[in-house]
Amino acid sequence: MPSLAVTLGRLHLKNPILVASGTFGYAREMAGLVDFAKLGGIIPKTVTQQPRIGNPPPRTVETPSGMLNAIGLDNDGIDHFIEHHLPYLGTLPTAIIANIAGKTADEFVAMAEKIGRAAGLAALELNLSCPNVSGGLDFATDPEVTRRIVAGVRAVCPLPLVAKLTPNVTNIVPIAQAAADAGADAVSLVNTFVGMAIDWRKRRPILGNVTGGLSGPAIKPLALRLVWQVARHVRIPVIGIGGIATIDDVMEFLVAGAAAVQIGTANFYNPKGAMLLADQLDEILEQIGVKDVVDVVGSLNA
Repeated sequence: MPSLAVTLGRLHLKNPILVASGTFGYAREMAGLVDFAKLGGIIPKTVTQQPRIGNPPPRTVETPSGMLNAIGLDNDGIDHFIEHHLPYLGTLPTAIIANIAGKTADEFVAMAEKIGRAAGLAALELNLSCPNVSGGLDFATDPEVTRRIVAGVRAVCPLPLVAKLTPNVTNIVPIAQAAADAGADAVSLVNTFVGMAIDWRKRRPILGNVTGGLSGPAIKPLALRLVWQVARHVRIPVIGIGGIATIDDVMEFLVAGAAAVQIGTANFYNPKGAMLLADQLDEILEQIGVKDVVDVVGSLNA
């Protein structure tokens, strides 16, 4: 049997198939459908310092080969997450990677210090790139800001750190390098692309927030290119995100240089998909005669 175990800095996963934040709830919602033991890890919905009601509806709209969402980080706050969701998540037979978003650098640090003391987490993902919240993109569009936040969190939080970056920049490589220099164990690429949908008959935007984040198969070629770029130039591991739904998608990201992948939009229409992909990854590696998934990572001939 091929080995599926991967190591992302100090984060060790049984396999490289993760479910992306915001697409899997807090896992409890999926308990009747998914064998959590088959997943490499679960990234629950983003939490913020204070409760947030999110953006006005409509919050989602289907687009050709994708989906626009403008949820706005609707959640009950970090204290509720630690007290209510984390005890359950900590019982699950896979790695739990919390995801936090702050309004300021100091808020990121304060949240990371608090959650770093909680039991049951394997790592912490920093949402530096939510496109649907005021200021949410600012953190991951400037290398110096990214470096400052990651370094601040690194100083107070003992957990392995993953920096989730935006694709809405001219050059993502210096930002990924800044995260690496500041102590991130890995970067996850990419968050959603900013887009919009219009009802031309009403002369109005469809989303209540006007713009939203585009995800799904439509962004896969763009995400692949960014993963390939960063993996070639930055030494820390890359987690690929963007339109991944099939085993061929998974293999493309791994070959491009991703050490792991996150399944996002596909969870909405096939909650069992990530679990099945872990089984299929085992099968396809055996078919091509690869004994360790690590041997596939970054094997693109280009």
